[in-house]
Amino acid sequence: MPDYDLIAILGPTASGKTPLAASLAADLNTEIISADSRQIYRGMDLGTGKDIVDYTVNGKQIPYHLIDIADPGYKYNVFEYQRDFLNAYEAIKHKGNLPILCGGTGMYLESVLKGYKLLPVPENQELRTHLADKSLEELTEVLKTYKTLHNSTDVDTAKRAIRAIEIEEYYAHTPVEERAFPQINSLIIGVDIDRELRREKITRRLHQRLNEGMVEEVRSLIKQGVQPDDLIYYGLEYKYLTLYIIGKLTYDEMCHELEIAIHQFAKRQMTWFRGMERRGFTIHWMNARLPMEEKIAFVKTKLKEI
Repeated sequence: MPDYDLIAILGPTASGKTPLAASLAADLNTEIISADSRQIYRGMDLGTGKDIVDYTVNGKQIPYHLIDIADPGYKYNVFEYQRDFLNAYEAIKHKGNLPILCGGTGMYLESVLKGYKLLPVPENQELRTHLADKSLEELTEVLKTYKTLHNSTDVDTAKRAIRAIEIEEYYAHTPVEERAFPQINSLIIGVDIDRELRREKITRRLHQRLNEGMVEEVRSLIKQGVQPDDLIYYGLEYKYLTLYIIGKLTYDEMCHELEIAIHQFAKRQMTWFRGMERRGFTIHWMNARLPMEEKIAFVKTKLKEI
């Protein structure tokens, strides 16, 4: 049997990767490390799809890591993610268990699966001023000129695009010292959901979360002192809900534009994962429509293959 150090489960939003990871963790008696760039924030639950109920399988609570570890408004970064991932990974391995990494944030996944040597990137005020008047479309074109390591799937606001360019500029012009990061032998499982089912699930989940109080969640964050600009920075649900709350969009406009944005986000996620394959990752894809028992059997078969 190959000596895997980690199982990674990836897929686009609404593919069902979290229930799969939880069911697999229950079967293998292990723990999950999240790879979601927004579920790290406390109080950002409905808008990030933080379905904590998924981590209970047949009455058993599955331990999870890197969810609810930062305050909303904080600008968490991939360097911090590598550090926190390693702490969780080593703690699980110390117990003699096989960690399961689960998420859809491509850069987080790739940074630990590939072991990129990253450093914290300071703000570049001169560059920010230079880019301040550019549109998101113009900034996206600028970002494309770099041999990017940045998670372009999450770049759906101008501020995020400027930060991405800032990171790329830093690495392009700053000598980076070697930073130890372990090479992790990972079994990578991809959940492949067809476009029709993905669109259906995204639409249903969006309206369900709106009915459950997603607007009220964002209002509460603003009342707690989180600045609207910081919420807009996080993109997707928080961008559009905040624009509605501050009067920049009507409710119907918000719903319509947000639904389109989530569909586009899922497409960008798949583009990133296909790019990972071109960059040398082996991803074993399974059909999202398979019954859970067959999904678990698929993963366990892959674990045993030589």
